[in-house]
Amino acid sequence: MSDRPQAPAPDLSVPADAPEADEHRRVEELAAHAARKGVHTGPFASLGGIGGFGGGRGAGALRHLALVIALGILCGIGALTKGSSFATTSNMVLILSLAAVIGVVTVGMTFVIIGGGIDLSVGALIALASVWSTTTGSQAQGPAVMIFTSVLVGTLCGLLNGLLIAYGRLVAFIVTLATMVATRGLAEQLSDRKSQIVTADTFLSIAETRWLGIPLLVYIFAAVVVVGWLVLNRTTFGRRTYAVGGNPEAARLAGINVRLHTCLLYVVSGFCCGIAAVMLTAQANTGASTHGMLYELNAIAAVVVGGTLLTGGFGSVLGSILGVLVFTTITDLFILNNLTTPIQEIAQGAIIIAVLLIQRWGRGRSVTT
Repeated sequence: MSDRPQAPAPDLSVPADAPEADEHRRVEELAAHAARKGVHTGPFASLGGIGGFGGGRGAGALRHLALVIALGILCGIGALTKGSSFATTSNMVLILSLAAVIGVVTVGMTFVIIGGGIDLSVGALIALASVWSTTTGSQAQGPAVMIFTSVLVGTLCGLLNGLLIAYGRLVAFIVTLATMVATRGLAEQLSDRKSQIVTADTFLSIAETRWLGIPLLVYIFAAVVVVGWLVLNRTTFGRRTYAVGGNPEAARLAGINVRLHTCLLYVVSGFCCGIAAVMLTAQANTGASTHGMLYELNAIAAVVVGGTLLTGGFGSVLGSILGVLVFTTITDLFILNNLTTPIQEIAQGAIIIAVLLIQRWGRGRSVTT
């Protein structure tokens, strides 16, 4: 047993006839306490610390530090192998630009996985949103309608996922897999498997505009990350996300509407997909049913590498974004060194497996100490 003093958990002893408001307050206080201190008691033992194996802020900070060190090592490798090409301001900006779209998707995926779910449909939702927003009718209404259409399509598809999973009581893996196939097919049907050229210059300026030498896409990415971090760490919605992912039955008994909250998590994911679709469409100058290919795997990989457990209840937005930057930097290095795509995929797969093994080892240690 560890000799470290354990942080006292909030008092859970309440009268059996306590009002529902007290139940809400009780579970939110416990979830916030567990996330802050890494407390492992009672039915909320799986809440643990944000971003770690259950060591509270300390474990989360160590994991983030490890990812920063990994980024530093990758940058060192890039400077040694392709110093003239890698260690330049333009290449650093390029890495951020490459990370922007998948980073926005990863924020939404982080919410879903911390809440105990999974979303395999994100790439297909991006394709459908991009195609729908670039139809002749949508473009005729102007860039504002195009953006609104993209975000609305993504959000509604996320809502559909949430309703089927939360209220239809279907398995998230199967539902989002089916949605992935259906939405990709619908995107192909709407576009007739052809790329739809964007003619609205104002819409295209989303990808072309730069402030202080940094693309607008990077600012959008940063804004989504900041909002995601604030919601997850500073709001009741965020605390309930950890509670639902850690132990949904205990959360339900404590007064949280688990079904509604689960549904909203998929709405958040769909909303992020809609934003990402706008960014990707502006970058590519087209709406196409091929957009977002394998984005679901890339987002899940970044979330896992960032320290979020697939079992739910653990994780952080910051860790997920560091995971995105790690993979984006690896991709940039491979491109600069003229390494083939299969080698990139092998390396990414090896990294994911290694991280999962480390997570399992870390959870085993947290149980035995």
